[in-house]
Amino acid sequence: MIIVHHLEHSRSQRVLWLLEELGLEYEIRYYLRDTQTRLAPPELREVHPLGKSPVISDGDRTLAESATIVEYLARRYGKGRWAPALKSDAYWDFSYWMHYAEGSLMPPLLLKLVFDTVGSKAPLLVRPLARGIAGQVNRAFLDQQIRTHLDFVESHLAEREWFVGSRISAVDVQMSFPLEAARARGLVGDQRPAINAFVERCHQRPAYRRAVDAGGAYDYGPASSSPA
Repeated sequence: MIIVHHLEHSRSQRVLWLLEELGLEYEIRYYLRDTQTRLAPPELREVHPLGKSPVISDGDRTLAESATIVEYLARRYGKGRWAPALKSDAYWDFSYWMHYAEGSLMPPLLLKLVFDTVGSKAPLLVRPLARGIAGQVNRAFLDQQIRTHLDFVESHLAEREWFVGSRISAVDVQMSFPLEAARARGLVGDQRPAINAFVERCHQRPAYRRAVDAGGAYDYGPASSSPA
């Protein structure tokens, strides 16, 4: 049976979603974030040296990194339905978006979260300075980078329901997390209806709902499934 090492409010939620879409049996091992740092607990280092989530175990194979896990599950268990053939033209679009999610879109979103947090976490005496520096970084670099990326994704989704092809695939599962995170933090706004519609389509899928029920509290999920 597949084992998912699942960290609350994290990228591993989309792994649960794909497992539900594939109709696979799996076991969840739950991990809670440190209440002060919001980082993963040290127990995850016993599973993988980096101590990150998601990590899955499938028999003797242990895999980390979201894109690797998502594509592995799609190709091993998807029966050709969730990933295009490696020699097809669609594969290259699939590969692009699969890597874009964490390689290009997620880094500025994560950096903005870090810099937005700096001011409140800094010692009291230097807090105004820390907030000023963080604000400068956001205004001079991150905000524009994020707008550029979200506008790019918006233009792509404005012409289609799913990222590659006419039906949902594993790459939509991969792209869901950064778009959910951006939306939850107010970065998408009403001016990007295609992104909002995409996220809503994901949230309306029965398999997605089952994954949220299985995984527990998830800050970026549907309002009805978010923690009180």
